Amino acid sequence: MENTTTMNTGAANTANTNVRGELTYEDKVIQKIVGIAIEHIDGLLTVDGGFFSNIKEKLVNSDDVTTGINTEVGKKQVAVDMDIVAEYGKDIEKIYDEMKDLIVEEVKNMTHLDVIEVNVNVVDIKSRAEYEQDSETVQDKVGSAAESTGDFASKQTTKARKAIGRGTDKVRDNVESEPRVK
Repeated sequence: MENTTTMNTGAANTANTNVRGELTYEDKVIQKIVGIAIEHIDGLLTVDGGFFSNIKEKLVNSDDVTTGINTEVGKKQVAVDMDIVAEYGKDIEKIYDEMKDLIVEEVKNMTHLDVIEVNVNVVDIKSRAEYEQDSETVQDKVGSAAESTGDFASKQTTKARKAIGRGTDKVRDNVESEPRVK
């Protein structure tokens, strides 16, 4: 069951004392805020969603920024947990501090909830080249294979046309120089 958070916007919090209600957030909303906030942090290659998520991402290109981000959302506070892959040679503690700062700022600005924990587990480090190679999906590979097959078929068709053209020219030359039937 999805967790939600509720903010009481009762009489004390609004200018209109006759309107009551509450504001709630689904976990996935907070996860999306976090995912978008950390998308361009230098040295953070990916948030690792675990085995099944990685299998899905190997099969199909996905733009799901919530993958691998777990949140616990209360009425006033949020806790965030995630596994990441960091870029080899980068200052991981600096990456973590930047992640925390951005997460706290964006969640606070958008929801007025306090982020009380940001737990990051570094599960792997990779060079940028390794990461990009590993990120090629089966969908990408199938597309590349289809493109290569199309190029090959096109080249073979061109060769066949040229061969037919040469054969037609030979027949035409023979017809013009000597009659075939006497």
